[in-house]
Amino acid sequence: MRALSRRSARERESLFLVEGPQAVHEVVFHRCDVVKDLYIDAEAASRHTAVLEVARAGGVSIHEVSQEVLAAMCDTKVPQGILAVCRPIDIDLDTVLAAHPKLLLVLTNVRDPGNAGTVIRGADAAGADAVLVSDSSVDIYNPKVVRSTAGSLFHLPIVVGVPIPVLLDRVGHAGLTLLAADGSGESQLADVDLAGPHAWVMGNEAWGLESGVREACDSAVRVPIYGKAESLNLAMAATICLYASAYVQRADPISG
Repeated sequence: MRALSRRSARERESLFLVEGPQAVHEVVFHRCDVVKDLYIDAEAASRHTAVLEVARAGGVSIHEVSQEVLAAMCDTKVPQGILAVCRPIDIDLDTVLAAHPKLLLVLTNVRDPGNAGTVIRGADAAGADAVLVSDSSVDIYNPKVVRSTAGSLFHLPIVVGVPIPVLLDRVGHAGLTLLAADGSGESQLADVDLAGPHAWVMGNEAWGLESGVREACDSAVRVPIYGKAESLNLAMAATICLYASAYVQRADPISG
């Protein structure tokens, strides 16, 4: 189990770890079909009876272990009493596009696990139809990514492992406008038409989007900074852009 903290082991076994009460609750209640095993200590078992009931009903193998054994399995220094071993949850790009999405988030060269997880959480909160993670980005099954999504990893479709040129080409041909989020973009967020189907394209935390990616998009959009801050971090910018889209797409056509 501990070996699953390494990407090579996760890919070899086609399994990943979900640690802690909140994340385990979300995967059990929303994607119980991908849960293979659940490990729990006695104290946690007395607190999380609803999770155990749903897991049993879903055919999950449940193992009560000591706190010491659980600590040896977990990636975190201070385990919280419960751990799930899960099969991959990502889906293919064809399935996402066949559903005629209106709002997508594309991540390219996003390397920081905490940032990636927080962005996925923001996409979930804003009601995005899916998150598309290029092959040059962090592994979404990294334990730090899983924890930082706070369970959102199990709420919306996620595509992984596709090269960014292929993602942009396929999404564009599916009829979605490609909006590159860029601090030097020629358009301001408030001036962009967000009513139609579109995909926000977000780049690396340090250097942003590569020039070829910006050029492949329909427009480069910046979030204006009115104060003295030099810039916004990736998660902040992504959440602002996604909520701007959600506000427009979900607005009541009568009341506005």
